[in-house]
Amino acid sequence: MGFITQAFRIGPKLIGYKLAKVKLAKAPMPINFTFSITHACQSLCKTCNIGLVHRKHPEKVKNELKIDEIEKVFRSIGKNKVYFFNISGGEPFLRPDIDKIIELAIKYLRPAIIHTPTNALTPALIEKKVRKIMEIIEKESPQTHFTIKPSYDAVGKKHDVIRGVEGNWEKLMDTITRLKEVRKDHPNLYVGIGTVISNFSIVHLKETVEFSKTLGVDSYISEVAEQRAEMTNVTDPITPSWKKYEEAIEFFKNESRQQMKSKPLLSRVTLSMRLVYYDLCIQILKQKTQVIPCYGGISNAHMNAYGDMWPCAILAYSKNMGNVRDFDYDFKKIWNKNVKTKEIRKYIHDKKCHCPLANQTYSNILLDPKSLLKSIKNMIFG
Repeated sequence: MGFITQAFRIGPKLIGYKLAKVKLAKAPMPINFTFSITHACQSLCKTCNIGLVHRKHPEKVKNELKIDEIEKVFRSIGKNKVYFFNISGGEPFLRPDIDKIIELAIKYLRPAIIHTPTNALTPALIEKKVRKIMEIIEKESPQTHFTIKPSYDAVGKKHDVIRGVEGNWEKLMDTITRLKEVRKDHPNLYVGIGTVISNFSIVHLKETVEFSKTLGVDSYISEVAEQRAEMTNVTDPITPSWKKYEEAIEFFKNESRQQMKSKPLLSRVTLSMRLVYYDLCIQILKQKTQVIPCYGGISNAHMNAYGDMWPCAILAYSKNMGNVRDFDYDFKKIWNKNVKTKEIRKYIHDKKCHCPLANQTYSNILLDPKSLLKSIKNMIFG
């Protein structure tokens, strides 16, 4: 199946999510499944405290899900249910069996797209693992696309300051160069970069966007810095005001429209939805409410490294639906047979939370007719 053909498998599930939202049907398996495979991280980012927590408590990685436990969870979800499998961290490449986890995802989930970010601090290791991952994909599921997004928050030393690691910039450039070499041999590999727009990076955004044009990547996207329970940063002043964000993102939006004209299909789809996301993000920051219905815990699920199942990374520990170890590693038991899951869905449905989480907003756009039409228009007309 090609990318377009696979996209048609989304349609029927959207109807199911809408019915589940109003309690007329059980929620189908999530279209978007995020798995934070480790909480280990070498970075000390100004916008995230996961690396700091890891330095204080490195022993916690011993409690992370083992590969046989992960296999049971994936098997319980089933094939062709998850469209977008998002790997997260921590730093995903610090987990030695990341390639094995992806192999299991392909075997049991068969997603159309697999995505991972990286802090780019281990260029040689990242190159080695990505080559292995691409070999697995091409052998087991050649229609699956793999996207990797090194973090890119500023240019030169300013990047190092935000990321909290001296020399990160040089390693980022090395990682991008290596990944582009891997891409020559593996056309299903998409190399992107991503900027977190925070109170620390926003003042340099124009320079950051301009320099991105020299990097030769497939896509360049941004997300606004968020206070997430997952990142233990809920009291940190990292999110810019809606007005500052609106002013900064306009330049970024114009650049995205220009890029879209020459990008491959997958990148155009991503960029077109991102343009809608940017506008929604402004309104969410401004109005401080859900501006389109949120399907967190219905269309999307997030499992952390210890097996906790969340509706999203924002609510995270505060709205834990259950741990897979307590449900015989059966995702369906948590998803459709757990009272706590129903309570959390009601919490979200009643708009007791709001956020500009890009991962969830993608799904919300697909489920909101007006936003979806805007995205299609962006893809066709730029």
